[in-house]
Amino acid sequence: MQKLSRHIYFDHSATTPVMPEVAKVAYDAMTLYFGNASEPHIFGAEAKHILENSRAAIAKSINSYPDEILFTSGGTESNNIAIFGIAEAYYKKGNHIITSEIEHPAVHMPLRVLEQEGYQITYLPVDSSGIVDPQDVKDAITNKTILVTIMHGNNIMGAIQPVEEIGRITKENNVIFHCDAVQSYMNAVIDVDNLNVDLMSISGHKVYAPKGVGALFIRRGTKIMPQIFGGGQERGRRSGTENIPGILGLAKSVEILSSGFRERIEKIAGLRDYLRDSIIQKISDTTYNGHPDKRLPGNCNFTFKYLDGSDIVSKLDEYGIAISAGSACKSAASEASKALLAMGICSEYAKGSIRISLGFENSKEEADYLIEILPEIVSGLRNHYPLCKEKDNNKYFIF
Repeated sequence: MQKLSRHIYFDHSATTPVMPEVAKVAYDAMTLYFGNASEPHIFGAEAKHILENSRAAIAKSINSYPDEILFTSGGTESNNIAIFGIAEAYYKKGNHIITSEIEHPAVHMPLRVLEQEGYQITYLPVDSSGIVDPQDVKDAITNKTILVTIMHGNNIMGAIQPVEEIGRITKENNVIFHCDAVQSYMNAVIDVDNLNVDLMSISGHKVYAPKGVGALFIRRGTKIMPQIFGGGQERGRRSGTENIPGILGLAKSVEILSSGFRERIEKIAGLRDYLRDSIIQKISDTTYNGHPDKRLPGNCNFTFKYLDGSDIVSKLDEYGIAISAGSACKSAASEASKALLAMGICSEYAKGSIRISLGFENSKEEADYLIEILPEIVSGLRNHYPLCKEKDNNKYFIF
């Protein structure tokens, strides 16, 4: 195995590199269009023009109205505003919220806080492919239910949820529906009307834009209590001087990614499937986690039995390849285990999972390099750490 002189990045679910064109417009906004968008002079007017044009660009990308777009600092803030904002606005109606067992911590943690305040939270299970059953959502709704929050694409094993069907159910029952679309925005076709969502979270750094910028779609007529107070920016829903460089960068990224959208997605999905087939063929005792078809185009999640995923991550890093053992937002092993356990994978095997997440800039040459070295790494680790034991004629893994 000959190491490459360059690094290969296969961790796009954690974050993405900022595109040069995006970095340029963000730099221009910092140095040329640095005015405060709330001021009436020419500098402020330029910033305001950028702000509203960017708002219109984001709205167009999801088929919403510009005034339904609230700019935030990213996906975590968007999720927090949606959950706390709805809970406070609709508390007189009820205190019941429905979610799934595989949501991102930026959804689960606010819900834990609300639980401590007396809200009732229902955590729905997923099937062996990581998919929520819409019938479970319907069955869980009561006259006290005020919010359903289900993600669009899962950050660990990439499963795309039946959001459109869930949205129809919430609409029929007059329940607000929030969708965390941080992973799927610009990686799947998203139309907020077709999906029947009332709120939707997105993040810039997942789509080749700068960190520190995101947005929350809030459908007209949806009441929501602001969570940040001050100068009344963003129509009073989120105070604070707007991040014009980040917002312009996000809009530019969306413009670039929207061009040739389907071709880009097909290329990434093709590379994903090539990796999947090659790795499964070359490495024994390996499973491919998540739905085979209903998944994010760049997501590959594997379990290598009898190993710890973090060991594989470390070894690949020595060869210049960056992947992940789970979510970048928590302990990698614990977060991966949580999602995979919910799918029915035993805890011993769940710890042996890795996530490979591809971007449009990845090439077949890079995939071939991974396919070349990964079997030797897995074999070497299994030989070095013979942690298999036999029990009831079945192999299982002991840490």
